[in-house]
Amino acid sequence: MKIFLTGATSGVGMALARQLLAQGHTLYATGRSGVALRTLAAEGATVIQADVTQAADRETLYAALPVVDVAIFCAGVGRFEDFTTQSDATIEEMVTVNVTATAQLARHFAAQMTARGRGQLIFIGSQAGKVATPKAVVYAATKHAIVGLANGLRLELAPQGVEVTAIHPGPIDTPFLTKADDTNSYRASVKRVLLSPERVATEVIKTLGKPVREVNLPRIMGVTSKLYALCPRIIERVGKSFFYKK
Repeated sequence: MKIFLTGATSGVGMALARQLLAQGHTLYATGRSGVALRTLAAEGATVIQADVTQAADRETLYAALPVVDVAIFCAGVGRFEDFTTQSDATIEEMVTVNVTATAQLARHFAAQMTARGRGQLIFIGSQAGKVATPKAVVYAATKHAIVGLANGLRLELAPQGVEVTAIHPGPIDTPFLTKADDTNSYRASVKRVLLSPERVATEVIKTLGKPVREVNLPRIMGVTSKLYALCPRIIERVGKSFFYKK
């Protein structure tokens, strides 16, 4: 398969890129880190360094890419801190990277795929998009947006033969957590349920070319999110020990 991947330079994106290459897929990878991209290029990927929040960089990407079979949107940023003291710049960055740029990229690939009558869009969301927690207010809001984007697109694109899959992992043991939380308190509070990036990447690859609606990781969190929709007050009370604290 010809696969396009954003956020390929660290964490789940890097693990996913390496597994895709190992399985013989033709990979077109993008990210901001030139060093990491050169590493992937040496391993067989076609790489395009880009900041997907910038219109000029997106146009450069589109010009460099062939028509792909699958587009995987893995790029994302987060910051876990008090909402009332969060800066405008931090809020804007999360919304721009996690929602706006993702939607703009998805629109481009959706148009290509509907024109040829097949393809798959895969969104790397988060359990935060199902159940919000303190200190991750805006991050959770952006991931709620990805849930809505994926669900709406799935219905809109199905008649044109395009599959839409959402992967919603819980906390992952990657540098993302360190960047998101200077205090490291969040990592400590969720250490019992931390996923490895390799496991998440493996689950993503299992969905390639298949009509999979969504995957929740760990799977028990899929049950938790359903219970939360039915009885949010109880789940919030029971789940307090897992919420980020000062």
